[in-house]
Amino acid sequence: MEDFIDKLPQMDLMRSEKMTLVQLIIPVESSHRCITYLGELGLLQFRDLNADKSPFQRTFANQVKRCGEMSRKLRFFKDQIDKAGLRCSPRHELEPDFELGHLERQLADHEHEVLEMNSNSEKLRQTYNELLEFKIVLQNASGFLVSSNAHAIGDETELHESTYSNNGFIESSSLLEQEMRPEPLNQSGLRFISGIINKDKLLRFERMLFRATRGNMLFNQTPSDEEIMDPLTSEMVEKIVFVVFFSGEQARTKILKICEAFGANCYPVPEDTTKQRQLTREVLSRLSDLEATLDAGTRHRNNALSSVGYSLTKWITMVRREKAVYDTLNMLNFDVTKKCLVGEGWCPTFAKTQIHEVLQRATFDSNSQVGVIFHVMQAVESPPTYFRTNKLTNAFQEIIDAYGVARYQEANPAVYSVVTYPFLFAVMFGDWGHGLCLLLGALYLLARERKLSTQKLGSFMEMLFGGRYVIFLMALFSIYCGLIYNEFFSVPFHIFGSSAYKCRDTTCSDAYTVGLIKYRDPYPFGVDPSWRGSRTELPYLNSLKMKMSILLGISQMNLGLILSFFNARFFGSSLDIKYQFIPQMIFLNSLFGYLSLLIIIKWCTGSQADLYHVMIYMFLSPTEELGENELFWGQRPLQIVLLLMAFIAVPWMLFPKPFALRKIHMERFQGRTYGVLVTSEVDLDVEEPDSARAHGHQEEDFNFSEIFVHQLIHSIEFVLGSVSNTASYLRLWALSLAHSELSTVFYEKVLLLAWGYENILIRLIGVAVFAFATAFILLMMETLSAFLHALRLHWVEFMGKFFHGDGYKFKPFSFALISDDDE
Repeated sequence: MEDFIDKLPQMDLMRSEKMTLVQLIIPVESSHRCITYLGELGLLQFRDLNADKSPFQRTFANQVKRCGEMSRKLRFFKDQIDKAGLRCSPRHELEPDFELGHLERQLADHEHEVLEMNSNSEKLRQTYNELLEFKIVLQNASGFLVSSNAHAIGDETELHESTYSNNGFIESSSLLEQEMRPEPLNQSGLRFISGIINKDKLLRFERMLFRATRGNMLFNQTPSDEEIMDPLTSEMVEKIVFVVFFSGEQARTKILKICEAFGANCYPVPEDTTKQRQLTREVLSRLSDLEATLDAGTRHRNNALSSVGYSLTKWITMVRREKAVYDTLNMLNFDVTKKCLVGEGWCPTFAKTQIHEVLQRATFDSNSQVGVIFHVMQAVESPPTYFRTNKLTNAFQEIIDAYGVARYQEANPAVYSVVTYPFLFAVMFGDWGHGLCLLLGALYLLARERKLSTQKLGSFMEMLFGGRYVIFLMALFSIYCGLIYNEFFSVPFHIFGSSAYKCRDTTCSDAYTVGLIKYRDPYPFGVDPSWRGSRTELPYLNSLKMKMSILLGISQMNLGLILSFFNARFFGSSLDIKYQFIPQMIFLNSLFGYLSLLIIIKWCTGSQADLYHVMIYMFLSPTEELGENELFWGQRPLQIVLLLMAFIAVPWMLFPKPFALRKIHMERFQGRTYGVLVTSEVDLDVEEPDSARAHGHQEEDFNFSEIFVHQLIHSIEFVLGSVSNTASYLRLWALSLAHSELSTVFYEKVLLLAWGYENILIRLIGVAVFAFATAFILLMMETLSAFLHALRLHWVEFMGKFFHGDGYKFKPFSFALISDDDE
């Protein structure tokens, strides 16, 4: 039998993998290839032996800087390709090795070329925009100009001030009068400036002109027929053409300065119509030439970016890997001879052979005359925690790790949560109709798993996709619990035969309230459908779900205590078994285990005993006769014995362990002053028995009062927690009842009520409201609520009994784990 057990495969998830601290001595000529091969393997976590040095003081700081510069150039290329709207499919070409310097020169050449093309394109675009603005001004400003031929004046905005006083001298605003005179502009002294400005600056620009000229100007505006591209942001900008009429050189200087301040571009427009037409033709000719030049430049730039884009993904991956290799090499120490690098790290024990083979292959491929020295070291600190997971167990392991990473080799709650988590969720969400809806959603995510895993998802969708197997199991268990509750969108079904109850006679008018009698064996599976709608439905379901919640809670808490026993046994801590596990089991089961026993006996016998009365008077008057509340013979003396055991268990938890630890400490350090000087702390750890091992290397700092207070807090917390945790499991009953009643309300008060009308519109509205309430309230909000409550029951009530969660994750150097944020 023992041989058979020994041959069974080890459960990877039950406890974390055994870890080994190893040391590597790598020759310099093969160091890069060794680290690269280890990164491909991804099973060694290096320790930073240069933690006291800044990044600039490390050996390979220049190489890391070069990789960072190449990453910047690659990000620049990616931004340029995205900005140009190009979609370059990468070429699948295999390159065995590449020279970092060659790639660096190649990227520098590409960057120089793209920057030069961008600069030329920007200058051309600037010239093109100026010509385009000039054309728009020529086309729109001519309507505002009045020559000696008395051209008509278009729409205008007139801003005027009737009178200005300055030291008693009165000036009148006569621009309009001068404008309306038939003589030419030159003779009247009226001048103008035409230009174009962004639409969002127009109002402030006009107001500033008015204040600067004291109203002695005439401002005309008209929107441009086409938008103009901003060369910096590549966005189309709407602009306004303006013409400002004024008089005097001083006003001209002010207006030009204001135009410059507001970024308005001014263009000279001749008054003569013939000159305007000639200038317009010249501008249009130059615009067509520039358009052809810009198009050719854009095509050339896109071709250059496309050639880069074919290799961009490959280059990003290569540079990212190189940077990771040099970052890891910076964690190694240079030997004093400068001929080898010394590194230390953690690896799973099962991976030692693989790492050794990889190092041998790296030595052979690099043609090194000296091999890599690989040997195991004696560890002092606690190793990292590493669980080998698959797609199903990874999501549950992440849920546990969100609370805390398991201590090295302590019992892993994720193994049990694979079943208990979706089951406790289903107890609160028991409806096989809603469960089917959840199942369809989970099956959709599973069917598109390969496609969705390669896409970049939003935060919500990524969360759903990551928990697809959790949702799948929750849906299956919800269907199972829904069949037990016999609820399909709150409607009972006669799935497993007809009801066990029927009418007493033919005169039975209300078959759901009175007159029902039991005529055959109980319903074969789940709740009898006749309970739905009866007067005793709520008391019956209340009693059933509440008692079931207590049974499930006591079972899970006992599982947590049993796991604490296996933890103590695994770590060789007999004190924890004798003075924690045994009294805790006695206390919990003397009170609440006994309550669970009473519930099962009451269900089996059909007794009418009041369990509230039994439990209350077990404390108040244990010697009193139980009367009609007696469920079995010998119940009263059993209750007295259980009560005494519970009272004994409390001091049993509190006093013996601190004194036992103190005795062990005194015996161990009684003659320490005259001990052998070469005795190492490692040897002391090997000899250290029981739970004193938990104190590590702090034997010298043994503080009895601190340990006693800690044990006191732990004991009080367990005693009070036994009551509060048991009560906490009643949330299974409360949420199950709330879900059922809410579903019933939507079915009866929305769907059936609307269906009672003959109007098709009201029926459609009722169906729509029912579907909306089911989808968003029952399938989203209720799912989230039950999920969070199940999370609390695992984190606090279950894991609090045995789980420390003060470990740290195993983070191996692996190219597969490098993310975009690591650059």
